[in-house]
Amino acid sequence: MQAFVILLALITSTAVLAEPPVELRKAIEQDYDEHLGPLFRHFHANPELSFVEFETAARIASELRDLGFDVTEGVGKTGVVALLKNGAGPLVMMRADMDGLPVRELTGLPYASKATQVNADGQSFPVMHACGHDVHITALIGTARRMVADRGIWSGTLMLVAQPAEEWKESGAKAMREDGIWARFGTPDYALAFHVSSDIAAGKLYAAPAAAYSGVDSLDIVVPGVGAHGASPHRARDPVVIGAQIVLALQTLISRELSPREPGVVTVGVFRAGSKRNVIGEEARLELTVRSDSTKTRQRLLDGIARIAEHTGRAAGLPEDRLPRLELIGTLPVVTNDTALVNRIVTRWRKELGAEALADYERQGMGGEDFSWFTRDPYIPSVYFQVGGTAAEDFEREKAGGKPVPSHHSPLFQITPKPAIENGVLATVLALRELMPAR
Repeated sequence: MQAFVILLALITSTAVLAEPPVELRKAIEQDYDEHLGPLFRHFHANPELSFVEFETAARIASELRDLGFDVTEGVGKTGVVALLKNGAGPLVMMRADMDGLPVRELTGLPYASKATQVNADGQSFPVMHACGHDVHITALIGTARRMVADRGIWSGTLMLVAQPAEEWKESGAKAMREDGIWARFGTPDYALAFHVSSDIAAGKLYAAPAAAYSGVDSLDIVVPGVGAHGASPHRARDPVVIGAQIVLALQTLISRELSPREPGVVTVGVFRAGSKRNVIGEEARLELTVRSDSTKTRQRLLDGIARIAEHTGRAAGLPEDRLPRLELIGTLPVVTNDTALVNRIVTRWRKELGAEALADYERQGMGGEDFSWFTRDPYIPSVYFQVGGTAAEDFEREKAGGKPVPSHHSPLFQITPKPAIENGVLATVLALRELMPAR
């Protein structure tokens, strides 16, 4: 709480501001007009799915290699790692995710995607950048261009990472860790990333003082039953009824077992059971997503789910060897910003850009992100920040009862690219200058 108050004071203070970095902003605007704008439109029109981002990775590698970076491809399957050594100083990583989604684009943009692709499981889908990763990789190239041009005013080693498969069931960040990214290229002293946000006005900046993204557990509850004819339910132990009772009981975990001030989500997204209307089957399967912002809350929710499932089975008369059981499918740890580092970077932004550059924002929902696989074991101080991507007039239109602003992963999702990319580059370069001062 104390750290949050400090951050709030930094954002809302009315102290005299330094002159904004006019020359840096002009250089970024020129970069956008001449190179980054066309590059963004190329990436948007040519998205690729998780772990098959072959052309995207090759283009990123080529762009960075042409700038003088030492580039390695194929890290964690399709990931790219690029290093620029510039004297003594810290090793700082900036990461951008590069995969699209299996969504057919309906935006009507002149550069809308018409792509289809076979995914890593061999299935064919239409593909769209429906989450803004095209903004992230374009800004990564923009950051590289500025850091190369301004080598005289910073010192250290810059590591740029184009990460695959942020949107996939198997984490691309985890794949890069398992491929020995730190052993091969060095463990960063600091790590940065940003996400463009449809909830924030285009170009505005926000950095959460603690949890930037929630932890996510994907799990199934397998509910055994005893089958019978639908006309003879007394001969059965109906897994549909047991599963329905579990679904309803799970809602009390949030409403009655978590503190009202502690965020958490337990959502049953899929309920599979049965094959015919007059047959009571042998099994039901519930597919859940569980969200939390701390390891303590996570454990409380997982323990509660297991307890409710097992005892509901007992109450229904299932034998001990056929009680409902949990199957953990995958986990994304909480993305936790380093509070001291947030304060340091936000102070730099406020000093150079003014308080008006910072968004008055609270996290919406409990989305997850796999960036945390980079920043834990060992712990790396990190900041995952947000850059606004929606034009302010679009929010006003929605408020007046007009067309709503499309969310991430919508086929109508679109970013106002120029302010989002330019300010994404600007915020990143200023953060890097703060962490890598000249020596």
